[in-house]
Amino acid sequence: MVSSLLIALAASSYAAAQSFVSDPLIDKVVPYTAIPYQVDHHTADRGPQAGYNICNSTTEGQTSMCQTAYVNHLDDFCLFAPPKEATIGETEGIEVAWCTKPGRGTRLIPEGTFTGLQLVKSPGYIQIVGFIDQTKLNIPDGDYGGELDSGGQDGRGNPIGGLVYSNDLPGSTGNDSFVQSRHWTFFIGGDQFCLKVCDSTNPEAGHLCEHIYDRIGCAYNAPNTAQNNVFEACEGEDMMPVGTYVENGQTLTWTQPPEGVAPTPPYTPTPASSSNCVTYSSNALFSQLATVGISGSQAAPTSGATGAAGASGSGARLGVSGTSSADGAASTNGANAMGVSLIAGISGVVFSALFFA
Repeated sequence: MVSSLLIALAASSYAAAQSFVSDPLIDKVVPYTAIPYQVDHHTADRGPQAGYNICNSTTEGQTSMCQTAYVNHLDDFCLFAPPKEATIGETEGIEVAWCTKPGRGTRLIPEGTFTGLQLVKSPGYIQIVGFIDQTKLNIPDGDYGGELDSGGQDGRGNPIGGLVYSNDLPGSTGNDSFVQSRHWTFFIGGDQFCLKVCDSTNPEAGHLCEHIYDRIGCAYNAPNTAQNNVFEACEGEDMMPVGTYVENGQTLTWTQPPEGVAPTPPYTPTPASSSNCVTYSSNALFSQLATVGISGSQAAPTSGATGAAGASGSGARLGVSGTSSADGAASTNGANAMGVSLIAGISGVVFSALFFA
């Protein structure tokens, strides 16, 4: 108990010591056609950006340090994970992109990583929740992880300089037309993950992809009905903003308490309604990952990289309609949604122990 308290206090002191930058990542509008080599240019406190944002064929591979991610469809998205085997708490600022398709200039997610996925496309965001073998992503077995987001304790994001794009948010005109999501949040650990990328033009984007509730995890930040051994894409409504709930007809807002005080939300999150769910087989979704291995080494940035990765990757684009799937079928959502409990962590990130609610 004493050691846990000391860790929590150390995390709080470390976070407080970070100076908040005048040009936070969340405010940086970066068109896909004008991605810089590194979007973050600060060196104080946490040091310089570890990787790079211009990613292409010269950077692709299992030692890539690309920190530009994509969230498009059930078969086409990226996760941020460590560049070498380490806990999320140890590497929150230097995570790199791991993607499901080649052509992004990133690492590829090894075959067998996913055991279940649910994508929900709502008017305000794309949300993906999944069950994984996290050891295939350099995350040690037993690490309950934490939150990565476009905010960060100093405004530089976690990972520092991490950019996220999508070809399925408002403003995109097709497969190779990517728009930036400046508001995104992502929890990973305990062999599960949840990510949400919001439409930056939506006035509620900052609330739908809120990043100040790092200690209550997926159950509250991304309420869902994901099931292990099921791969499905659904349409859905927007959830209530994180921390917001209705009691006795009143809309109230709960705020996460400071470090050292256990967060106990006064409400039970309810997943927003979803419909038109279509199921797929994992083999059909991720056939391109069959020969991908794991690498624990860390690559140095490739100075010769020019131009952002524009290839959409081969294979059909899978939308909610499921018209590209040979085995698509309507499904009903199960009762086992991903939930989260709480454990204090280090390096300004508080770990979330994931379990079934």
